[in-house]
Amino acid sequence: MSLNTSIHYVGNRLFVDDVSVLSIIHEVGTPTYIYSLKRAISNYHRIQEAFKGMSAHVHYSAKANANLTLLRALHNAGAGIDAVSGGEIFRARQAGVPAEKIVYAGVGKTDSEIQYALEEGVGWFNVENVAELHHINTIAHSLGKHHVKIALRLNPDVTANTHPYIATGHGGAKFGLTAETVSEVLANQAQYPELEFAGIHVHIGSNLQDTHGTAEAVTRALELIAPYPHIRTVNMGGGLPAQYEQDKPIPEFTAFADSVRPLLKGYEVILEPGRSIIADSGILVSSVLYPKYQAGQRMAIVDASMTEIMRPMLYQARHEIVPLHKDPNADQYLTQVHGPVCETTDVLGRDMPLPLLEEGDLLAILTVGAYGTVMASNYNARPRPTEIVVREDGKTWSVARRRETWQDLIQHEQTVI
Repeated sequence: MSLNTSIHYVGNRLFVDDVSVLSIIHEVGTPTYIYSLKRAISNYHRIQEAFKGMSAHVHYSAKANANLTLLRALHNAGAGIDAVSGGEIFRARQAGVPAEKIVYAGVGKTDSEIQYALEEGVGWFNVENVAELHHINTIAHSLGKHHVKIALRLNPDVTANTHPYIATGHGGAKFGLTAETVSEVLANQAQYPELEFAGIHVHIGSNLQDTHGTAEAVTRALELIAPYPHIRTVNMGGGLPAQYEQDKPIPEFTAFADSVRPLLKGYEVILEPGRSIIADSGILVSSVLYPKYQAGQRMAIVDASMTEIMRPMLYQARHEIVPLHKDPNADQYLTQVHGPVCETTDVLGRDMPLPLLEEGDLLAILTVGAYGTVMASNYNARPRPTEIVVREDGKTWSVARRRETWQDLIQHEQTVI
């Protein structure tokens, strides 16, 4: 099972660092997200260490989990932020991140978002469309902003070894610019007097399972900028993997670093990891509402659902599910763990080896720190869950986001008839 030094059993009870999960749940109820800041910061430092000696700067990808406490903790540890919307820039700024340490990416930036980013003074724009360059240049000119740093995002036409829904570097994806377009833009930089073309950006997908595609994409990017010695920054994007299943090993961070180290001598490097920092730092705790046996299947209906964690439904992702109290002598049964939402697809785990479950038993869904609460919804008028952080000392915890109420669900509505 996908446990680690922070999410682990002490005796037969599940802990996050030195804090009993049960002690938290007794106070806040379920469903609840719990994050280990200690584990997240440790993962950040592991990436730093892997890329040591490469002039590498880590910008945490806020789309993975934009909780303000987490953003502030990573900023305090030294990370910049990769934002893909004006809202993520705003959250980063609210968490105390200096604007110059924010990279603004995204395939569809609006004019209002571009203006906000320019007014704030973000460090970089990762650009994916020629028309976007005209918009940034025009708005920058109107604001009196000069030397706006641009990294063109290359679509290297490389197919990543990952789930097709999170592969972004193949030719049919909406992301990035073709090699021909990048070459044409760089040959005509004078058309954009307010912009400084200082970098090239590549990102071929998330949760990469090997290093070959990354090295190939970087090689193609370097070929394009070779005629332009003033372009000395290569943004490799994210893609570093997290381990979701114990029996499915993933490449080490050092393997990715070593695959590009010889290529990037003399270049500044920007990394934009998200999942690899926060995924295995988080769990989602849920209560069993009803055990059920039907059509030859053992089921558990729980109070967490696709409104809290969409990955199993979007990507057929598998998250290990474990009991908060482990009985080493208990028999294990393949169990289908279903949420209560009125959708057949609301299945959090299929064929999970679990003991016989009773009403009120507590389960933890593992490796959900990334792309969990950021994708949460209010479908079926369900309030979004509490988010708890266990601090870096590993001993104390706080509510980082309170549970929504039914009243929260209607606070922006009014009856107009």
